Amino acid sequence: MIPQQTIQEIQSKIDIIEVVGEFVRLKRRGTNYLGLCPFHNEKTPSFTVSPAKEIYKCFGCGRSGNTIGFLMEHEKYSYVEALRWLANRYGIEIVESETSPEFRQQQQTADSLYILNQFAQKFFSDQLYNAEEGTDIGLSYLKERGFNDETIKKFQLGYNPAARDSFAKAALAAQYSQDLLQKSGLIVIRDNKPADNYHGRIIFPIHNQSGKVLGFGARIIAKNDRAPKYINTPENEIYVKSRILYGSYFARHAIDRENECLLVEGYTDVISLHQAGIENVVASGGTSLTPDQLRLIKKYSNNLTIIYDGDNAGIKAALRGLDLAIEEGLNVQLVLIPDKEDPDSYVRKVGADAFKDFIKSSKKDIILFQVENSLKEAGNDSTRKAALVNQIAETIARLNKAEDFTRQQDYIHRSAELMKIDEAGLTTLVNQFIREKITKEEKKAAKTAPENRTDDATPKVNDGGKDEEALFLIFKDELNERAMVRSLIEFGNKPWDDNQTVADFVFSEMEVNGLYDLLDNKKLLQMIELFKTWYEEGLAPGPKNFLYYEDVQISQLSVDITNTQDEISPKWKEYYDGPMPTREELYKQDVLSSVNYLKLRKIRRMILENQQDLEKNPTGEELLTLLQTHQHLKELEIDLTRLTGTVILR
Repeated sequence: MIPQQTIQEIQSKIDIIEVVGEFVRLKRRGTNYLGLCPFHNEKTPSFTVSPAKEIYKCFGCGRSGNTIGFLMEHEKYSYVEALRWLANRYGIEIVESETSPEFRQQQQTADSLYILNQFAQKFFSDQLYNAEEGTDIGLSYLKERGFNDETIKKFQLGYNPAARDSFAKAALAAQYSQDLLQKSGLIVIRDNKPADNYHGRIIFPIHNQSGKVLGFGARIIAKNDRAPKYINTPENEIYVKSRILYGSYFARHAIDRENECLLVEGYTDVISLHQAGIENVVASGGTSLTPDQLRLIKKYSNNLTIIYDGDNAGIKAALRGLDLAIEEGLNVQLVLIPDKEDPDSYVRKVGADAFKDFIKSSKKDIILFQVENSLKEAGNDSTRKAALVNQIAETIARLNKAEDFTRQQDYIHRSAELMKIDEAGLTTLVNQFIREKITKEEKKAAKTAPENRTDDATPKVNDGGKDEEALFLIFKDELNERAMVRSLIEFGNKPWDDNQTVADFVFSEMEVNGLYDLLDNKKLLQMIELFKTWYEEGLAPGPKNFLYYEDVQISQLSVDITNTQDEISPKWKEYYDGPMPTREELYKQDVLSSVNYLKLRKIRRMILENQQDLEKNPTGEELLTLLQTHQHLKELEIDLTRLTGTVILR
């Protein structure tokens, strides 16, 4: 765990222009900086960075955040990984606290493995380009495969000499421990001597999301039937095969930009496509897709296109993990390479443009492909056909989110047509699988205490009449809630009068008038509660406390609240006679207006409840009380309306 003191030290050193400027070319525009958005394609710059507020905002695609948020969004780091990146950037030492000796040992081993792998990568690259054997054998082989120097250096490819212990001698001479070398898979012990595990092979470094080398894949060059074609790093503290996609470090920006991830099997498939200008591609390493790999893809895009060989092995590989991909909410399509080719050979055969056109025109929906392919395999075997119906129904049942309803119905209709079965029967079977899944989840949930949901940031619409008017009022209420929270975090520590601050006034008004329950956006309510907690602890909370808060939703919301595209032009003074009041000077009016608007919402809800009681046909004294209450509430509504400047529509 990173201590809070260290986090604050990191935050104090952050220069958002320096950090964002490493990824985006920025130009000064007044008090802010402007550049082309790295999150979507645009020709006119709409990506704005404010050094004063320490935030970025794209007015094209709407993405915004702080420096840490930018690293998390752009580099796909976790919160802790972003902090580590910044600590390294500013030379701040991170001393972990509250960790067990076992965890510290594991972390030290992981750090040592990264350092060792970096040494190994440089050794293999040096051998490829600067040693006679490497250039004659390794580099020649890569050039024959069609890879140019730029591509080879981009992916940091290398060569391990054919001698049994070239790397082992170099690593031991550099004082790396033999135990660590064995754990990394770089050496093995043969005849009681350390020997190279990858001797005589082309080396493919495998990178994590920040570009560090996790491990290696090593391909044999010499024809040797006894030796495996590829050897990979064994699992250790940093190399976990089920969590790795080869090429993801080089593809992450392109996948984000194209909103599509292309998945192939091998290292050379990835490299060839990158060289052809198709960069949104990663490889699974020929294994079944795992949940961790699918979640990694989903960090970049919901659209997955699998590109495999067109033979039976390729088809089976493509269909493995299909249900997991659907369950993760990915839209999966399939492209099969023809003529016994693979993506590497096919792109070199037809060229980049033709390959791109082929991908676009050859995409098949993978669920419907599964139906067609399985029907061919089943032939006239009724038992296999029955099993197929159950299999497809179970697959379709995994599309059980509300937004997937139309897709699910379309799959049922089209699958029933292909399998020549009753559509209603298939619907019943799909629903049966859905019920079984829900029952299992309910039993699992019953073992834990139910929790009240408080994270729903979407206001609820009471669809009792005028939908457009209701949506308008909800939108207006949301804007008011945001305005009040903005006033609180910007001016909460300013004086309200001789006896209290703005925060004291706001909390008192909300408590006395019961206004907390009116906030539909629970994240905004959480921000108010956070401010109150910090304030009562004797702190003076402000925008930065929320800007760098660890909950990304809170941080993002604080950016949206405090940021605006509009600024007063310096030339306005030429047309405006006299001094212009600022928000800071008018903060009391700002706060009072927000609080009064909440009071007005409270009154209107009370009026509505009173009207509902009147509709129950009360008599006598009860009716009189309700009428008097209605009159009193309407008078309060008119008074508050005048204060807020609102027009009442009748």
